[in-house]
Amino acid sequence: MKDLFAHEALAQIPKILTLQDRNPHSPTYGCFDRNFWHYKIIDFPSGMSQEFVLPLALAYEIDLPGNPFYRQTALKDWVAAGIRYAAKSAHPDGSCDDYFPYERAGGAAAFSLFACIESYMRLGFYDPAMLAFFSQRADWLADHQESGRLTNHQALIVLCLELLSRLLQSNRWDKAKAQRLEQVFDWQNEEGWFQEYEGCDPGYHTLTISCLARIAALNADQHLKTSLLQASLTKAVRLAAHFSHPDGSFGGEYTSRNTYNFFPHGFELVGRWLPEALAINDRFLQGLANGKASCYADDHIIGHHTWNYLLSWQDFVAERPPLCPQPDGRVWLQQARVLIDRRQGQALYLALNKGGAFKLFQATQLLASDSQFSVQIYQNGQLKNAVGHLVGDYEVDVSKNEIRISGSLGWAKQKQMTPLNSMILRVVMLSIGRFKPNLIRRILQQLLIVGKRDAPLQFERCLRWTEQGWQVQDALYAKNWDAVASAGIGCDQTSIYVVMSRTFQVGQLQGWLDLTPQVRKLQPGEVLKLERLLHLAP
Repeated sequence: MKDLFAHEALAQIPKILTLQDRNPHSPTYGCFDRNFWHYKIIDFPSGMSQEFVLPLALAYEIDLPGNPFYRQTALKDWVAAGIRYAAKSAHPDGSCDDYFPYERAGGAAAFSLFACIESYMRLGFYDPAMLAFFSQRADWLADHQESGRLTNHQALIVLCLELLSRLLQSNRWDKAKAQRLEQVFDWQNEEGWFQEYEGCDPGYHTLTISCLARIAALNADQHLKTSLLQASLTKAVRLAAHFSHPDGSFGGEYTSRNTYNFFPHGFELVGRWLPEALAINDRFLQGLANGKASCYADDHIIGHHTWNYLLSWQDFVAERPPLCPQPDGRVWLQQARVLIDRRQGQALYLALNKGGAFKLFQATQLLASDSQFSVQIYQNGQLKNAVGHLVGDYEVDVSKNEIRISGSLGWAKQKQMTPLNSMILRVVMLSIGRFKPNLIRRILQQLLIVGKRDAPLQFERCLRWTEQGWQVQDALYAKNWDAVASAGIGCDQTSIYVVMSRTFQVGQLQGWLDLTPQVRKLQPGEVLKLERLLHLAP
């Protein structure tokens, strides 16, 4: 089964090469942002894209089954060009941009630095200019604190500093490493999950595990540090195990950042000393074999999973315990406000902090993926979207056989870039923004990601266990149904900006539940009601 990792990853290498400028005489030689160097539709390159050197380096170095890129000299040259372009396109302080000029994006700087250092070490380069660039970017990362709580970024920064310290045989970043690692531990909830903006996102959680597991492996000779890491990883892995779906998929719209992310490498490393971690990958591989994984093959995010899959193949643990069925029972993560209930062949994954958005499986089949009510409503002459899946403080009542959630819908975050907005952002970033990029980032996070503004519609959702399975009863209240243009329930709706969300996954073929005909019949004061019994016919 491990060859599935190799097969999936190798399939992305031609696209990654297409994204790169491979002309040695080009002024953008080595750049992976095709929108910049080829299409010329943006005015700066994304620093995150230089992360793509690592998939190429691994394809060059690892003798994978059916690997046409193994030991191809051209590939090594293109990796070197990619590292040099990362340095060339960086700001004087070593930072880089991702989505707008002078952004100085911590995530883009960390991902690309990790990829460059790892590639440099694996391919045996010796280039003082590259090393000077690595040190400069590491200094910037060590001193920079981005807005928002993204634990995966903090863990990745520690890994970058650890790798570079070893490469240069330096203790220059020891204090920064210790402080960042302590921050990661502080941001790990007692339930095991790591903070990602407004809560628990199992997808990014697996990336944090991947980084921490690598740090633990590098420090195996330091008992105190390793024991702290192992304690954190043990809690994290046991938490992640709950989010393995019966069909092999992972995560989704019921999580804080709406991702289907799954980074398997950490589970292989942890599995060497905690064998139960391997079952998480084994379930995912079953899903991968059956086409249940999400597609991440777009121009911006294709790199993350590609290099992580290749490392998983390389470090795959041969001796594995037998895969046992997941036991029945309920896991209620009260601080994450996520409830998982397995009984009589059904598995429910329910977001109590997102209006009761849920996924429900029977055996290995997805019965329903429900991202709550979505209503288009006219307000002040504008057509706006009110949704039930935003993170909020909802009224919740949980008992053994009945779960109730109620509250207000919230206005979806649908801010789009316009020529005027683009001009304003450029002017701001070329003036005050270049000196205060974190302030701009914080403003954009408020506009696009965090927070909920109540809309004038209220809902009630009740999930009740019956002999046939879960019954879902929904009610929606509105003062004026005439203002409602459309209503429905989608399987994959999200309304915040997360770069790794809104990817395609086969479960999204369920389609849209259109409630507009029922709305058309409602009189003032009446309630939209919907009742569903979710089970497979015998």
